[in-house]
Amino acid sequence: MTFARPDHINDVDTLPRVPAWVTSTRAETLEDVAFLSGSALSHLHLVLGRHEVPQALLRDRLALKAAEACMVFSGRPERAGELRDAVHLLRPGDLLGPAGETYQRWRRGIKRPVSMKQLHRALPEFEPDQIANWLDQCGVGQGAPVARAASVLETIMTDVPRAEVPALILADAALAQALGWDHLVPLLSLSLKRADLYKRGEELRLACHRAVIPSAIEAVRLATDLARRAAHLKADAPKLRAKGAGQAVEIFLTRDAVAASALPLPDRAARRLCDRLVGLGAVRELTGRDTFRLYGV
Repeated sequence: MTFARPDHINDVDTLPRVPAWVTSTRAETLEDVAFLSGSALSHLHLVLGRHEVPQALLRDRLALKAAEACMVFSGRPERAGELRDAVHLLRPGDLLGPAGETYQRWRRGIKRPVSMKQLHRALPEFEPDQIANWLDQCGVGQGAPVARAASVLETIMTDVPRAEVPALILADAALAQALGWDHLVPLLSLSLKRADLYKRGEELRLACHRAVIPSAIEAVRLATDLARRAAHLKADAPKLRAKGAGQAVEIFLTRDAVAASALPLPDRAARRLCDRLVGLGAVRELTGRDTFRLYGV
């Protein structure tokens, strides 16, 4: 297994940055907002094509943010820490609970390339034929990407008014397909407000375009940050002597949070490796606790 040398950290500085006119321009009309959302998505598309970006890790981190947004929609108090605990500290026989289940849906949705089988795995209450019908009915494969995603969102919220989470997952899946991305990348879900989900027609399209702009900008920022952190971790990997350390590093490069027990090492060795990586500044301890700790890039 080969990791980048320390001087490859500088490669991250070449990642495309969203220009200031996209991040600072205020637009009101659908035409102007659509132009800005298209520009933001274009820059994100370039970033997603760069090898320096740990793509699986980026999607997993965005899935956490999407689950947080869904907690806000539902009026629940759980945020990142509680969501991570619900999924990553789950013991055999335990139930996820509503918050953990929402987070797990997003994680299943982003894990593998978009397909009916994959979307059904994330949303088992809907048959693959029903999912395919929603996507086909809304003309996925035709028209502008954000408009297609808005159409999926509107159709599902009309058919199943309380299905906010499935509607958002499928809208983001439609957006990804329309943009030619292999995997679902949570975007609309990050910035839409609950009231937006019940809008229709042009109002909903405008809300979706507005949501895409800050979400794509945040995804680019996060991708750049994770690319830099991933380069640091890869540079420190040769310093690790524990057997299985290479596999452990690969796990950190694909998951938002990792419990020591999830690493392919004996418990004590896994904890020592995590402490070593924290000491090197290659990963962070995410909980602030002395026990039941979680680690992430």
